[in-house]
Amino acid sequence: MISFGSDEVWPSLGYIGIALAVIAVIVGIVAWRGKKKGSRTIALDAALAISGWWVMLAAVGSALIIIIKAFSVDFAEFHGATNVWTAWPADLPCSEFGDSGSTMLTCGGNALTDFTVGNASLGLRLLSAAAQLTTGALTIMPALILAIICFQTLRGATFSRIVTRALTGGAVAVLVLGVASDLLGSIAATAGLREVFEPGSEWYPGGFQLTVTPLPFVGALALVALAAVFREGSRLQQEREQLAQETARLQKDTEGLV
Repeated sequence: MISFGSDEVWPSLGYIGIALAVIAVIVGIVAWRGKKKGSRTIALDAALAISGWWVMLAAVGSALIIIIKAFSVDFAEFHGATNVWTAWPADLPCSEFGDSGSTMLTCGGNALTDFTVGNASLGLRLLSAAAQLTTGALTIMPALILAIICFQTLRGATFSRIVTRALTGGAVAVLVLGVASDLLGSIAATAGLREVFEPGSEWYPGGFQLTVTPLPFVGALALVALAAVFREGSRLQQEREQLAQETARLQKDTEGLV
């Protein structure tokens, strides 16, 4: 995810534009090198380069930072829904029932989802790190699967068993990591608040607000369907190769008879 914040919209758009420009430069370099070599797989080369960088930066960079932070800092960051509702400030202009004559916010609040706990225990920091690592691993899966497909296609083995197994394994990983990411985020957030507040406090979360979205199931189903397509392609390719071998053998036998 590419994210920048600033007081005005244009600086943020500029930073995002720079990030996209860097990606475009990488694609351009890959395309230029491929064109110079006379490659006919420039799109695959570019996809393999981008997905490879994606996996490397996420797996080596982000994961390493999360693990180091868990042992080296005294705070823990949380990104998960809890059952604590934070009301808006009393001096924030808003209309309670949306019946204002002018444009105005409707009074409400927000569930606490993104916050940091200072002086957190090691166990809490490790739980936070586990939630972040699970989410990070989930975001790596599309790039990893794409890299495998592109690499095998460039080797001339588009419908190999490696691709089919990668898609099947990716489906299992997306399902497991997706569900775990949803659950761990909320569990870690509630555990963080329970470490901060005493059980008698009005802010102490009495229960865990756990939610599992349908996205992991949809993603896993899509990968399973794609694996079936590649498996069928592998079967058809094997049949064509066998037919070609039989045709060549028959042609050789016929030439011998003549």
